[in-house]
Amino acid sequence: MDEDLFKRWVKLLEHRTGIVVPSTRRSFLLTNLRGRMREAGYTSFEVYYTDLQSGPKAAVEWATLVDRLTIHQTHFFRHQPSYDYVEKTWLTTRTAALSWDGSIHAWSVGCATGEEAYSLAMAIDRGLDVVPGRSYFGITATDVSQPALATGRAGRYPIARRSEIPDDLARRYIKGLDHQSFEIDERLRRRVAFSVFNLLDLSRAPVKEIDLIFCQNVLIYFPRERRLEMLAGFASLLKPGGVMILGPGEVTQWSYPGLERVSNRQVLAYRRLDDPRPSLDSV
Repeated sequence: MDEDLFKRWVKLLEHRTGIVVPSTRRSFLLTNLRGRMREAGYTSFEVYYTDLQSGPKAAVEWATLVDRLTIHQTHFFRHQPSYDYVEKTWLTTRTAALSWDGSIHAWSVGCATGEEAYSLAMAIDRGLDVVPGRSYFGITATDVSQPALATGRAGRYPIARRSEIPDDLARRYIKGLDHQSFEIDERLRRRVAFSVFNLLDLSRAPVKEIDLIFCQNVLIYFPRERRLEMLAGFASLLKPGGVMILGPGEVTQWSYPGLERVSNRQVLAYRRLDDPRPSLDSV
């Protein structure tokens, strides 16, 4: 692949997914392209590139390729302080607010194979145990990869991942199937809805009026300008009192009208104030 074709591939990926592949990750792109091309019967990068642009099989092949190129490495409770903040700090404040209607609606952005969404569900479910009266929560989990989402819906994981879940939560929320895998309890799985969504189209976000946006290790794959656009879009979807939790270090020196940075050294989070939400035009 010459430099011109590499740049065209990079431009195509950024245009369709927003993800930028820098020259330092050229080998990553080439390795994954070659792997998929062998499976699909291609020997030319140029021909493969052209066939992805049109034709009856182009959309299906593109979806398969994107799954190969997007990173699905994730873990249960990947950043424990963020989940502790949700369960032990934010939920207490949220459920005590006069405006709380008894429900929590969360969005797990870039959920991959579902570990993040289920970790969030465990934290919220246990946190709501101490709230008097009736309460309900639901989580919308989105990703661009259909195969990854299928794994999330099934809620079945290799037994080696069991060690990532604290013992008290594992006893409550997982079922042992055999020596090779375990399954998330059905009651918790019903709280999580998995859906395909491309972050480039935030105007068509599958959720509105959200209490909690959980977006970690996603923004790092986008250029800064695109990150700021996404953050503004997320901010516009938060309810007053809602919170957006990002991965540590994903954005620095960022502010937005109507949001305040949460005072917690271990967690990067922003809370929607009670004043009216700004429009995207105010950024």
